[in-house]
Amino acid sequence: MVTGRRGDWCAHVVERHQSGINFALLIISYILYLVIGAAIFSAIELPYERELRKELKGARLDFLSNNTCVSDAHLEELLARALAASNYGVSVLGNDTNKNWDFVSSLFFTSTVLTTTGYGHSVPLSDGGKAFCIFYSLVGIPATLFFLSAIVERLMDLLSRNPISHFHRRWAMSRPKLAIIHAASLSIIMALLFLFIPAWIFMAMEKDWNFLESLYFCFISLTTIGLGDYVPGETQNKEDNPHPHMYRLAITVYLLVGLVCVLVVLETCYELPQLKLLRRRFYKENVRELDSEATNIISHDQLSDQLPNPGDHMTNQLPVISSVSQQADTLHQNGTSGPYTPASGTTVNENLS
Repeated sequence: MVTGRRGDWCAHVVERHQSGINFALLIISYILYLVIGAAIFSAIELPYERELRKELKGARLDFLSNNTCVSDAHLEELLARALAASNYGVSVLGNDTNKNWDFVSSLFFTSTVLTTTGYGHSVPLSDGGKAFCIFYSLVGIPATLFFLSAIVERLMDLLSRNPISHFHRRWAMSRPKLAIIHAASLSIIMALLFLFIPAWIFMAMEKDWNFLESLYFCFISLTTIGLGDYVPGETQNKEDNPHPHMYRLAITVYLLVGLVCVLVVLETCYELPQLKLLRRRFYKENVRELDSEATNIISHDQLSDQLPNPGDHMTNQLPVISSVSQQADTLHQNGTSGPYTPASGTTVNENLS
């Protein structure tokens, strides 16, 4: 008896705090995902890092042994200054004549800053440039978010909402199922247009990149991760890139357009009714009561095929009211008088026939 009451009490507590329990499990799952990712990256990359350190150490010792006039301290100082300049986007290689702050390169830099991609290959060198970058980003990033949201909202009607409504009316398919099919199809098309085809183009343009590296750059850029380990247009040989400014400008346009399309795909997936139902499992109770749109959408789609046509239903239910003159003639012929009562639809239909 006591065990049964305790079990009922536990079940009542779990049901009452179900959203909080689900949210706690969500946090634990995300932390576990981070830990698993860190473990996998460490297992994959740590051996390569150790091998690279070993090669660099051996190359340094070989250089010092072949150039006895150079001391280890002087070499250390030179390497430190070269690495510091490289972090600012300035290379010390003799055949490097690329400028990081001409107009087209600066335009590429502003696009990466405002879209929060931030490759890090070019950074402001002066204090004035750093101060202006702060002010420019404070104003530009919210403006860019507003600009992108306005474009995405217009494209959502054109690419997602209107096609789903059109095929829902034409094919009489359930809207949630049609939304999943449309989201999958849109994702595949966008992946082909803005990931795989551009990766093939970058592989042809960048001689040192293979297809995986090109695909990696496209994905890292369009998702605004922007690690900066691969930046197109940095080819040292002018023969491989005879028009560097046009190439850099085309990359800027590709990144902006591709980012808009990625946001359209994400918004399309975000509006899936199934995901709305899944998100409601982690809301508080008062929020779950307000956010019933997904349930109404699915319930409406499930009942739409079961309910009869409202027009036919109203036609069968509404009586046909006869005119006052018709009832007056009927009362005069019968020689009776009485209160005015509407005739039924059946009687009028018989008289009309």
